[in-house]
Amino acid sequence: VTKQDLADTYQPPFKSCIQEGRASGIMCAYNRVNGVPNCADYDLLTKTARGEWGFHGYITSDCDAVSIIRDNHKYARLPEDAVADVLKAGMDVNCGTYLKNYTKSAIQQKKVRESDIDRALHNLFSVRMRLGLFNGNPNKNIFGQIGPNQVCTQQHQQLALETARNGIVLLKNSANLLPFPKKTATLAVIGPNANNAHALLGNYEGPPCKSVEIFKALQGYASNVLYHNGCNDVGCTFADIGSAVGTAKKADYVVLVMGLDQSQEREDHDRVDLVLPGQQEGLIRAVAAASRKPVVLVLVCGGPVDVSFAKGDPKIGSILWAGYPGEAGGVALSEILFGEHNP
Repeated sequence: VTKQDLADTYQPPFKSCIQEGRASGIMCAYNRVNGVPNCADYDLLTKTARGEWGFHGYITSDCDAVSIIRDNHKYARLPEDAVADVLKAGMDVNCGTYLKNYTKSAIQQKKVRESDIDRALHNLFSVRMRLGLFNGNPNKNIFGQIGPNQVCTQQHQQLALETARNGIVLLKNSANLLPFPKKTATLAVIGPNANNAHALLGNYEGPPCKSVEIFKALQGYASNVLYHNGCNDVGCTFADIGSAVGTAKKADYVVLVMGLDQSQEREDHDRVDLVLPGQQEGLIRAVAAASRKPVVLVLVCGGPVDVSFAKGDPKIGSILWAGYPGEAGGVALSEILFGEHNP
């Protein structure tokens, strides 16, 4: 990757988190960039994050990202070399056991200086001090008893809704299909992600405060809302296309909620292609062809999917990419479909 491409394309989101979001912690990843493991990259951690962006917090490794520098990347010859590489690069905290097991021997072998340890402790403990964790019993400070009442405030739930609204992207809107008219009589919501609130959350999610399925959120917008899952699950090894088509024919407008979920993509589980799983594409084509009006295709997914078949199909009037929009995704999508929010 060229330096220009790093600066122009890959680094800006992280830079904004540090400079605008005032992040207190960042994590170096497993992979190498231009041959250097993330956690051993001085230019990335110290020169760029701290020096150019003004980061004042701690840098932790992803779990076991230090051990793989030796065991998988073969970048370091000995465990002590891996420890020295990451500490000198600017990493402060190891998620794993490598620093615990090999820092002392790295110092004894004069591969690590005590000043490297002091710097790492300073970065970690300064954040803990800002949190008040050394001001008496940590359980009695303002962060010691955080529960649902503190997490699920109205302000936080509103933030989840705003985030979902602003994260949904309109990819196609032929013939101004959207927004739907306010007086829509019958709406059909079809697809394996239409009635699955958990699919909206994505991977590594926290317990939602209040999560509403897309199908249920849309019930407040039309006189009659019909539902059919279309597939046995997101993998769509079986599709009841005939019944789904029958449901679509009864409706004034049709929303197809397709895409992926954690059975298809998550940490340590990758897809082998970019197409929609199983018979999803066949279901979309059949429902679109049978519907009275062009349909809306909603994609709930994290990674990219190839929907080039839908781009030029006049029976697929609109395409919305929703990502994994979180607990308020169903409400946000409903607002967008009916013109209460402009994507």
